[in-house]
Amino acid sequence: MSAGDPSEVPPEGLGTTAGLLLAAGGGRRFQGREHKLDAVLNGRPVASWAYEAVAAAGFDELIVVARPDDPLDWLGAGCTIVRNPRWAEGQATSLALGLATARAHGHGAVVVGLADQPFVTTEAWRLVGAATATPIAVATYGGDRRNPVRLAAEVWDRVPSEGDEGARPLLRTEPELVTEVACPGDPADIDTVEDLRRWSS
Repeated sequence: MSAGDPSEVPPEGLGTTAGLLLAAGGGRRFQGREHKLDAVLNGRPVASWAYEAVAAAGFDELIVVARPDDPLDWLGAGCTIVRNPRWAEGQATSLALGLATARAHGHGAVVVGLADQPFVTTEAWRLVGAATATPIAVATYGGDRRNPVRLAAEVWDRVPSEGDEGARPLLRTEPELVTEVACPGDPADIDTVEDLRRWSS
């Protein structure tokens, strides 16, 4: 289903968790014939891999933030689609819109990842979602912090709403809020045509 104005739905204070997939980037570095999320990787659109991984993780809701005119042919049924008219202003605007939607729908946390990371596994989404000892949990791969990231509602107002860094400044400046979660899979981004070729089997 598609979401309208997130403020139209009153929060209910439920302790539920939403998966949040950000798919509104411009893909400017990808010089292919189509947007990088629609480009075919091993027989399927790039974004379909990320979508299926988070959809299988079993969150209470799956929210997908996309650009206003994207067809989203790679989406399955049953997710909430939120269109971001400010997508060109940076990733933080999409994250802020996703958090506002999660707040309006009464969730207590989100687990957020990117649609251009096709090798992040369902297990990674689940492991990060289950890490509730601190308000923030972040996946690590070989010791490096990457997506997905769990953000409890208590920190949403402190996440930047402008720029391209998303929640990274909060992770850097307040390490006591963060739990690192070692995860399987690979967090590689598909940013260029060369990346697509490198990862195609």
